[in-house]
Amino acid sequence: MQNLIFSLNTVAPVFMIVFVGYFLKKFGRINDNFVAVSSRVVFNVALPCLVFVKLATTDFTRAFKPELIVLAYLGTFFIFIMSWALALFLSKEGRDQGAFIQASVRSNYAIVGFAIIAAMFGDDALSNASILLAFIMPIYNALAVIALTVPLQREKQVGVLRTIIEIFKNPLIIAVFVALPFSIFEIHLSLFIFNSLNYLASLSLPLALLGIGASLNFESIKKDSRLAIIATTIKIIITPLLLVFIAVKMGIAGQDLGILFVLFACPTAIATFVMAEAMGANGELTGNIIVMSTLGSVGTISIGIFILKSLGLI
Repeated sequence: MQNLIFSLNTVAPVFMIVFVGYFLKKFGRINDNFVAVSSRVVFNVALPCLVFVKLATTDFTRAFKPELIVLAYLGTFFIFIMSWALALFLSKEGRDQGAFIQASVRSNYAIVGFAIIAAMFGDDALSNASILLAFIMPIYNALAVIALTVPLQREKQVGVLRTIIEIFKNPLIIAVFVALPFSIFEIHLSLFIFNSLNYLASLSLPLALLGIGASLNFESIKKDSRLAIIATTIKIIITPLLLVFIAVKMGIAGQDLGILFVLFACPTAIATFVMAEAMGANGELTGNIIVMSTLGSVGTISIGIFILKSLGLI
């Protein structure tokens, strides 16, 4: 019973804020402009401040876990290849294939994941989570571009150099690179700078979760959306089951296993819809997967934490 209560107390507050955002939008208390502006504030200011503060104030040699990064990479590439093979089998439409592949792989780790990790292990665990984010985010972006261009045969319109530049212009990636010298060489931030950045950082998760909720569109879900159901199953059930099993076999446990589980169990990122729309993939399918995986992950993440806690693995 204690483990069940722990699981619910970890997951429920995070998704409660998501649903508060949904109902605020539904009843007209916030609008699309609020969502757009708040998302820019979170992505460009608040979340980079959070990543910077957590990384700059931690011991990099202690927080850096090569085995987590290697497993995260191998798992991501495996799911990417598996999703691609399935997409070719399930649909002949390039725009459907691209949307399916991207949404099956890309996790809402930076927002939903960080919130759950903080609830599970405390804010200090966000240091380890931030280092993993630094390595996984460029891969997510690069694979998303590949998934959305190759099936549509538009790869010639997206230059490799331009893609690399866009990846490293990401504010979260910049925050990581700026923070690393502070972490590695143990450079201490002055109190007023730390407090100022911390105030901005504290905005990131609640504001981002509200934005996710306000972005959900339940009306768009199609009753017979086979591709959306399969992609959601891959994202929130098959991926975490497979990767956690491998991680346990590798001897990974405790906070490290919890972070890996959250990385792979999180719902599909909202950013997938933006990229799908911008690059000509099936935005409606992507939206369906985001909604289904967000709703479904309430249960799957809760169950996953309960099982891992009951087995003494976290």
